[in-house]
Amino acid sequence: MSPNPKNGQPRKACGCPDFELSRRSFLGGVAAATGVLTAGSLFGDAFRQVSYGAAPGGNVLVVLSFRGGSDGLSIVIPKRGADQAVLTASIDNGGRGNIAIPTDRFAFGNGNWGLHPAMAPLEAMWNAGTFGAVHAVGLPQSNMSHFDAMEQLELANPGSSDRQGWINRLIGLDAGALPEEQIQIGDQMLPTSLTGPAAALGTYQVTDLKMPDLWNDQNLNDALTTMWKGSATTLNEGVRTAIGSVTRLAPVANTSDADMNAAKAKYPEGALRDVLANTALLIKADVGAKMITIDYGNWDMHTQLGTDDPKPGEWMYDQLDHFASSMVAFFNDLGSDGDRVTLVTISEFGRRVGANGDNGLDHGYAGLAMAFGAGVAGGDVRGTSDLALDALDPDGNVALQHDYRDLFWDVIESRFPSVGLPSVFPGLSHTTTHIMS
Repeated sequence: MSPNPKNGQPRKACGCPDFELSRRSFLGGVAAATGVLTAGSLFGDAFRQVSYGAAPGGNVLVVLSFRGGSDGLSIVIPKRGADQAVLTASIDNGGRGNIAIPTDRFAFGNGNWGLHPAMAPLEAMWNAGTFGAVHAVGLPQSNMSHFDAMEQLELANPGSSDRQGWINRLIGLDAGALPEEQIQIGDQMLPTSLTGPAAALGTYQVTDLKMPDLWNDQNLNDALTTMWKGSATTLNEGVRTAIGSVTRLAPVANTSDADMNAAKAKYPEGALRDVLANTALLIKADVGAKMITIDYGNWDMHTQLGTDDPKPGEWMYDQLDHFASSMVAFFNDLGSDGDRVTLVTISEFGRRVGANGDNGLDHGYAGLAMAFGAGVAGGDVRGTSDLALDALDPDGNVALQHDYRDLFWDVIESRFPSVGLPSVFPGLSHTTTHIMS
């Protein structure tokens, strides 16, 4: 087992081989839309993908995927009496037994909902209305395969054989998008949400987005651009992409080692530190980033999720503690640029309501989405008054109330009102989640 990036201890095995396959397949998409410049980064358990094409000073959407199927009922927990009774029942009676969190351990919340103790750093955002949630979110049809569910979620076009991801479709609607190809930091594999016809240029992180010194000579760049502009071959496009990328990303690529280290020092150690520090640098540099995706695992907690007295060292506690502290650091780092940034979390599916015999939870159906930052109608769980956990689906899962595409529709409609959403989510009959103000 590889070391845990937070505490150096051996990483817990997920007990689900499909999840490891899914992560490799997720990182194995080939490209995004023509006319869009993207950059991706692999930082241990966190992966970031960026799409460029927005005008400077424009809004930014960050999609943070909880890879592995996170348990929303351990994060934002209903207080309704009937729901609490279901959660706190014994395992034999379909409940969670000794992993159910009692109400007196909630970090904060309101009259209907309580938050896991490790989410405490986010109380100020909840109270300020810049952090909210939507429960019972998921795919239109239950899919408990990590690989298939991730792919279907990121394609967002059920019933179609089209291999274009939903972010790819969104960016491709912009007739004025820049002609550069895509840049991925860390590898040449892109997530399914950005899958499309164009190739990618690979590098490691934002400070590596520079060509060798010879290529940094402007006269030589001009000559090379002229030389390679005539043909539409893959090689010509690749050279033009490289030259354009060097110029476009210079404000970020020229970040000094000292400044990069200072940026990372603002964040807690762990899987999200480098990826969020780099993401904040990209946003603050205002190079036209519009859509950013982050892959954060591992949430596949079939065993050893935690206890009814959550504390450091437990899997769920550590995951949420790092996430919550990182969110606070990220928005603090953004400063005034946070006014144009919205971050949404999503997971390929939720977990079962009832625990298994190993202090864990098996694959479920509908789960939790959270939203942070600009435009969010926070301080509550939107789209539902309760979960009706005493009326589960036939498999003992939270029943679907919100197609996840409705969630993204609401966010995009609020932050990018000019986007033609029926083209991004074909065939969706939209119902609002009320997550945006």
